[in-house]
Amino acid sequence: MAMWVFGYGSLIWKAGFNYDDRLVGFIKDYRRVFYQGSTDHRGTPEYPGRTVTLEPAQGEVCWGAAYKISKKEDKETALTYLEVREKQYDKKVYLDFFTDPTATTPAVSGVMVYIGSADKKLNENYLGPATVEEIAKQIVHAEGPSGPNREYLFRLEKALLQIGCKDKHVMDLANEARRILSEGELTTS
Repeated sequence: MAMWVFGYGSLIWKAGFNYDDRLVGFIKDYRRVFYQGSTDHRGTPEYPGRTVTLEPAQGEVCWGAAYKISKKEDKETALTYLEVREKQYDKKVYLDFFTDPTATTPAVSGVMVYIGSADKKLNENYLGPATVEEIAKQIVHAEGPSGPNREYLFRLEKALLQIGCKDKHVMDLANEARRILSEGELTTS
């Protein structure tokens, strides 16, 4: 039986594992938010970056990409890889995945999704909500082993636009980060 993995952040543009098929679509009743701290990829323990997680949101949808992995060895390799890559996310859930906004039945059931929960006892890296300005400022200044946090934000914005998704939260943060960067360049020149 095939394993399906849903990506709503960097997995959209960089799977990092072998897969048989990739579908663009969405999950229901969740929204993407930059509330998860990253101390291992896009920030450091001293200055965490911010990456996306999901929070329950009745009636909303979160667009991304689902990957189908069929071969036994590819599944094992993907799981091992994802357990390291997503280690700061404390929950793994299995959800319905849709490709058609008018569909009442999912394209795939039981798609695996990693989530960083809001429970600080289980997820020490949860940063939670802040203003667009505060989140963008943190993203602009954070950098980790995987590169600058702003690169993650801008690549996510681009990847979402490429699949036809205009995510207001992501676009507002990207626009604010660009504003901060342009002002910083003006004051240093």
